[in-house]
Amino acid sequence: MAKGGGETTLPDWVTPMSATLTQDRFTGPEWVFERKFDGIRLLAFKNGNDVNLFSRNQLPQELPEVARAVAALPAENLILDGEMTWHTAERRFYVFDIIWLNGVDLRAWPLERRREYLEKLPLKSPLALVERLDAARPWEQACAEGWEGVIAKRLGSVYESRRSPAWLKMKCEVTQTFVVGGFTDPQGTRVGLGALLVGHFQDNDLLFAGKVGTGFDSKLLRDLRQRLDRLEIASSPFTSGKGLPRIRAHWVRPEIAVEVGFIEWTVHNKLRHPRLLRVVS
Repeated sequence: MAKGGGETTLPDWVTPMSATLTQDRFTGPEWVFERKFDGIRLLAFKNGNDVNLFSRNQLPQELPEVARAVAALPAENLILDGEMTWHTAERRFYVFDIIWLNGVDLRAWPLERRREYLEKLPLKSPLALVERLDAARPWEQACAEGWEGVIAKRLGSVYESRRSPAWLKMKCEVTQTFVVGGFTDPQGTRVGLGALLVGHFQDNDLLFAGKVGTGFDSKLLRDLRQRLDRLEIASSPFTSGKGLPRIRAHWVRPEIAVEVGFIEWTVHNKLRHPRLLRVVS
């Protein structure tokens, strides 16, 4: 196990590294993927026989079985990072990083080197190592198996106490077809249009669901603008104007249907993190 160098005093607290939400879907040799668990973030601090467990907000957690398992690990001191889950009343601490070991601060070490030391630890239930995914399209595996999503981690990245682009979370999406009732003008260097204003029918009412501004390429932006210009009308087709943009908006007859991926509905019945998947008609 790691010896020498770095700090020698175990810190009382380390702000955990957070993943940045992305709507991109990609793979590449510089990325590894892990399952995103639906639980609470947990950091375990072991110093001799003493073990302290904290949530991401530094709130102490009383988990005696986890504390005993961490205390039994063959290390004088360490800090583990992971997610605490409950499945059919079974508690499990899924560990995905090690940021301190035997007096050595590992945060400046590359991800894969930290992983090597983590894999050497004899983790026993309720501790478990988060496995790397080898699916060609891991986000599809996640959604097919009912997971919350996946985390993409860049090889060579250090452990940062902030929300970092070196860790990206891809959440499973809901898909639904909406109709386009308007669009906004492009800003800056964008061409064609800024965002589609989409909605869905409830009885005879067209309810506004939100703005969709990602998922386009330049050709699609231009093509859609040409189609939408031919459908332009003087007033909004949406029954309710709540949430609609007040400036740089154009209204169209709701004849174009689009498939949209989004994370969830907000409490205000709007799409959270929507992106265009395809034009249906």
